Amino acid sequence: MGAYIVRRLLQAIPMLLLISIILFALVNIAPGGPLAAQSRSRRISPEKQEAMKRQFGLDKPLPVQYVVWLVGNDWMRVDEDGDGVVDSYGTRKGIIRGDFGFSYRNRNPVLEEIGDRVFNTVYLMSVTLVVVAIVAIPIGVLSAIKQYSKFDITATTLSFMGQAIPEFWLGLILILIFYSWLENPFTGEPLLPSGGMSTLGEEFSIWDRIWHLILPVTMGMVGWVAWYSRFLRSSMLDVKNQDYIRTARAKGQQERIIYMRHALKNALIPLVTMFALDFPYIFAGSLYVELLFSWPGMGRLYYDAATARDYPVLMAVLIIGAGIIIIANLMADIAYAYLDPRVRYD
Repeated sequence: MGAYIVRRLLQAIPMLLLISIILFALVNIAPGGPLAAQSRSRRISPEKQEAMKRQFGLDKPLPVQYVVWLVGNDWMRVDEDGDGVVDSYGTRKGIIRGDFGFSYRNRNPVLEEIGDRVFNTVYLMSVTLVVVAIVAIPIGVLSAIKQYSKFDITATTLSFMGQAIPEFWLGLILILIFYSWLENPFTGEPLLPSGGMSTLGEEFSIWDRIWHLILPVTMGMVGWVAWYSRFLRSSMLDVKNQDYIRTARAKGQQERIIYMRHALKNALIPLVTMFALDFPYIFAGSLYVELLFSWPGMGRLYYDAATARDYPVLMAVLIIGAGIIIIANLMADIAYAYLDPRVRYD
């Protein structure tokens, strides 16, 4: 298994390189540019705009900009015009040495911008995924065990509704109901906060953090609970009719043990595949949640960078997203070996 993991990680290097080339080209050939706002401003002279282009290295050809972004600009630090001044726009080590450059908006290091946000997104999405698993797995298992019962029909109906509801619209309805309409009977304040990670001006409190998580997590989990519960139900129905389930039942094992030890473990195998494919979408879904609930995470950072044409931050977020996809697929392969003894990578 260790050799397989190392081999997969080595294979990811050229894949990430190709992805970075495509993303860099798409970002830079998009209409406008990082200095589009400055070019429309009458207060910034053309000379100042040209100086800004040289400062950020935007006067170089696109392939040169990519190489500088990737490996740094130490090789460019030469005196081209012979005036004794090194013609470069600041020392860059490149992303292969952990230097993602500086934000165009506030001149802060890109890694510092991401470091301030990434924990918030991981925190939100981790809680959401845990809640999705806690809710979806029991619903899917019980729906399969009690096929065509009232519980199964109700769960199926609610699942179809959950998949049909637009996520952003659901978030607006949640804010309307729990912030605008309903009040706390003891304080007269809104029942649930409409945004943020915590109450401003108050000390850290676990209950306050949980209170601020309820609406964002609810918005993010509804569609995925509906999807995974239906998928697990279908997978459980396929597994429960297999020969080894009938053999275990013929040996006199309890139904609870049969379903939990044998059926569920095998039914989770295709679910792992779906989760690995869906994980990037779950992570990307934080964009809508963070925008609507003013959550200071990676999704909000990506939106701000895209609207401000902050290319260094935008590229860093996209590359991190590509890395997450690769790691998610690797984790899925490792989970296969745990769930299915027939799978071996050695």
